[in-house]
Amino acid sequence: MSDAPSGTAHVNRRPLLPTPAGLARASVFACAAAMAFAPALLGGCGGGEPGAPGAAPPVVTTKSGAAMVLLAGGWFEMGSDDPDQTDEPPHRVRVSPFYLDVHEVTQEEYTRAMGTNPSKWEGDRNPVEQIRWTQAAEYCNARSRLEGLKPAYDPKTGQCDFDADGYRLPTEAEWEYAARAGASTRYFFGDSPAALGQYAWFRKNETRGPRPVGRKQPNPWGLYDMYGNVWEWCHDFYDENYYRQGPEKDPRGPPSGPGREAAPKTRVLRGGCWNSRPDMCRSSYRNDEDPGYTDACFGRDVHGFVGFRCARRAPAPGP
Repeated sequence: MSDAPSGTAHVNRRPLLPTPAGLARASVFACAAAMAFAPALLGGCGGGEPGAPGAAPPVVTTKSGAAMVLLAGGWFEMGSDDPDQTDEPPHRVRVSPFYLDVHEVTQEEYTRAMGTNPSKWEGDRNPVEQIRWTQAAEYCNARSRLEGLKPAYDPKTGQCDFDADGYRLPTEAEWEYAARAGASTRYFFGDSPAALGQYAWFRKNETRGPRPVGRKQPNPWGLYDMYGNVWEWCHDFYDENYYRQGPEKDPRGPPSGPGREAAPKTRVLRGGCWNSRPDMCRSSYRNDEDPGYTDACFGRDVHGFVGFRCARRAPAPGP
C-alpha cells in the first residue's frame, strides 16, 4: 500500500484536543502575552498581540471552544535546498499575522458542526479523517456560522474570501511558517529526525492508525501534531513550480477554476501521517491530492490518512 495520497504525478512524487494538561502547558503564556488587539470575536483570553517570531505566541479560545494560537507572521525561508525535492526550492516569504488551531480538528468538533463523522478510526479525541478538501472547507464555513462570523468559502466555487473574518484552511506558506516555529532546520527541533518520536506519530512508532490529538509534545509555538498523525489539507492548489513564480507576501497558491484548462487540479497536503517515513514529516515536505477524490483515491482509504486544522486572519492591530 502506498503511504502517500495519490494526487497528480509530478517529478519528485512521494512514495507517501490536546490533553487538559497539555492545554495547561500551552496556556501558561496565553493571557500573559496578550495585549490590546482589535476585537476578534474570540472567547477565553480574547485576542492578543502576536508574539515575536520564535517566541511562544498567545493562545485564545474561540466561542465554539476551539484553542488557537495567534502567530505573529513575518519573513522566513520556505522550502529546502534538497536537490531531490524539485518542487521546494528555498525562497523568502512573508506571511501576515493569523490564528491557527492548536491541534487537528477532532471528530467531536467535526460532528458538533456537521452532524456526521466520516472517520474510520472513531474516537472523540481522534482527528477527523477520510476528509475531502471540500468537506474541510464546508466545516470551516459551518464553524464560522456557529460563531457568528462571515464564512470564507464560496460553497459553489470553493473560492476563498481572505478578507472574511471566518475560518478557512491555512495557506501552504502559513502552514510551513507555523510548523517551523522560527527554525530554519529540516524539523523545528533540528536536522536529524532522531527526536521525531517525541513530537509525532509516524511509521516508526505507530502502525495501527491515527492517535488522539495532543498526546505528543507540541512545537515551540504550542502547536500539536504538526508532524505525523494525519496529513493536513492546505488551502492552496498544488503546482510544482509555484515557488519559482509565486508572490513574496502572503502566497495563496496558483489560480485555478473555470476557463483555466491548464490550471492545477490538486490541493496541497502537509505534515505527513501515522504511516509516513520521517523525511515526509519535514517542515518543507509537499504533497497533494485531488480535492474531490476519485473512486480509487488514497484519501478515501479505510486506514484514514487525511485531516486538517483551521486558520483565520488576525484582526488589524488597534491604534
